[in-house]
Amino acid sequence: PALAISIIITAILVKGIRESASFNAAMVGVKVAIVFFVIGVGAFYINPNNWVPFAPFGFGGLTFFGKTIWGQVGAGGEPLGVMAGAATIFFAYIGFDSVSTHSEEAKNPARDVPIGIIASLILCTVLYIAVSAVLTGMVPYNQISVDAPVSNAFAQAGLPWARYLIAFGALTGITSVLLVMMLSQPRVLLAMARDGLLPESFFGAVHDKFKTPWKSTILTGIFVSILASFLPLTILADLVNIGTLLAFVIVCSAVLIMRKTNPNAERPFRAPLGSFVPIAGVVICMLLMFSLSLIPVVGQLLPLLLVPTFTMAFMQACVEIEADRKVRPSLLLTAFRSPALGSLLRLG
Repeated sequence: PALAISIIITAILVKGIRESASFNAAMVGVKVAIVFFVIGVGAFYINPNNWVPFAPFGFGGLTFFGKTIWGQVGAGGEPLGVMAGAATIFFAYIGFDSVSTHSEEAKNPARDVPIGIIASLILCTVLYIAVSAVLTGMVPYNQISVDAPVSNAFAQAGLPWARYLIAFGALTGITSVLLVMMLSQPRVLLAMARDGLLPESFFGAVHDKFKTPWKSTILTGIFVSILASFLPLTILADLVNIGTLLAFVIVCSAVLIMRKTNPNAERPFRAPLGSFVPIAGVVICMLLMFSLSLIPVVGQLLPLLLVPTFTMAFMQACVEIEADRKVRPSLLLTAFRSPALGSLLRLG
């Protein structure tokens, strides 16, 4: 099923943004209706005693490369607690930032993009909390099925007919999220190609008829299909969380740097509280990232993961030479000599 869904979504995304938006709007309507059904019906089966204790594993779960700093540890050595749980379910918040990658396709991005991100973030956070409260109120936390928690909770409450409706909503929700993420990635690659960071002949190619970055969309679909078909869900979720949290750290850091190096640059998007927001973003994202169980493994594999990065840099240098552009090899040499890169290499 994962392979088939990935192929279908890739075909829709190649076809065009209007078809993608219509398809996604229909799926969002279905999953929101199911969410309200879970909250509205499940609220009648809540037992407040199931919320005691409120945090059975404490509020900790913070680790640093496999070493527990704060909180409890499970039988397999995995961190336990609110922090560890927050890091694990962080992938539920992936997608809000993808709105910014479609700014070029918005009628009034300076107004629409901030409203879209903030409004959807607030709404979904309220729904997440409500569903979690209903679920843990219906069934004790240690009796919740990991494979299908919501449908299993309704079955234990004496509503087995609801599991099919909930399963359909869950499948629809996952598909809609996959569509949004696969819609965003090719546009990120397109922007990088325009800036000269990737070969423009491939990643910057726009279809003559559909007006979409079709080559990078197909490439994204191939990678998603392979990973979804062969990687276990727990490992895939941790990898997605680590990558996204690291990207948020880089973005927050870039905001601080840009305010110092380019103070007069045009800024159509205004963020309140000055430097506090990006600094808090860096700290919180780092805390969550180090609370994931796969961090020690990623630290060991990091030097290997850097190989494709420098391979791509070398390929781009070759492309610039062929185009008779002025190549600045000092940038590459500076990157190799940078303390930050040295720290990354030492993590392995």
